[in-house]
Amino acid sequence: MFFASDNWAGAHPNIVAGLSAAAGGFATAYGDGALDQAVYIRFNEIFEREVAVFFVATGTAANALSLTTFNKPGGISFAHRESHVIEDECGAPEYFSGGARLHAVDGALGKIDAHNLERTIGRFAPEIVHWGRPMAVSITQSTEVGTIYGLNEIETISAIAKRHSVPLHMDGARFANALVALDTTPAEMTWKRGVDILSFGGTKNGCWCAEAIVLFDLDRAKELAFLRKRAAQLFSKSRFVAAQFEAYFKDGLWLDTARHANAMAARLAAAIEDSAHAKLAWLPQANEVFAVIKKTEAERLQAAGAAFYDWHKPHGFDGHIGEDELLYRFVTSFATSAEEVDRFGKLIAG
Repeated sequence: MFFASDNWAGAHPNIVAGLSAAAGGFATAYGDGALDQAVYIRFNEIFEREVAVFFVATGTAANALSLTTFNKPGGISFAHRESHVIEDECGAPEYFSGGARLHAVDGALGKIDAHNLERTIGRFAPEIVHWGRPMAVSITQSTEVGTIYGLNEIETISAIAKRHSVPLHMDGARFANALVALDTTPAEMTWKRGVDILSFGGTKNGCWCAEAIVLFDLDRAKELAFLRKRAAQLFSKSRFVAAQFEAYFKDGLWLDTARHANAMAARLAAAIEDSAHAKLAWLPQANEVFAVIKKTEAERLQAAGAAFYDWHKPHGFDGHIGEDELLYRFVTSFATSAEEVDRFGKLIAG
């Protein structure tokens, strides 16, 4: 019963087969091989326009380099207070940008509130050298607490960013999970709503080590190529990342794995709702489920083989957490089975 993280899951068998198929022979290195080129074209097809694609190893690299692409002296990027770029990147965006800052914006349950964003950016007049100046806005889709920005919400935030002449970055570590939950297209959830650059995640959804930066502003591509090399993220044998994405996209595998993970989260949420020993904190929208459970009950579940973590109370959560309770996070993945969810459901019901 592995609900600690979708990072705990292995690689999908189709991804493994793709890696194996690419293992033999010789291919042009550094992203210029035939398989690399074919995958770049596939990204163009998926996003319904020409995009620049840069393979990287981790979501941290994707986020840090995405924001650094729009770096400027005194630059400030705005993100949700509990976003991954602020809380979980160990200062990587600041490091790679050479000192650009991240500024927190409030909003309920992981999502930037548009009014707060407008007010926060407005505090930093770009002509006043002492304060620093706006550089970018970053949103996470789906968020750190499993919520999802609707298409209109993305468009609203993008409009604010554009009014202040800054780009919009999307941290899409769980991009596919949000995409299938909204039942929309990659184009509609990104550039058609004003997203300028995307951290496109594959690792959490069945890949072994495959992340990409998808750049919609092609004029920035040459600069980003140098930034990626300087950050030690240019793979020589990049065909092994391309092979993963080739298998990931084939026959819609990436959408199927995301749908499965989301369905398992809904199944898990239903089991928690039916339990007398736990209460659902809020309804899941993707593949993360949050519940309030007594500490002793959580310890019993973990001792029985369930892996999950306690979590901090997010901004905007107004539910009650007793002194003997904690908030816990459960994450499902492509590898989560209905059997293990049901086994957990029996444990928590008893």
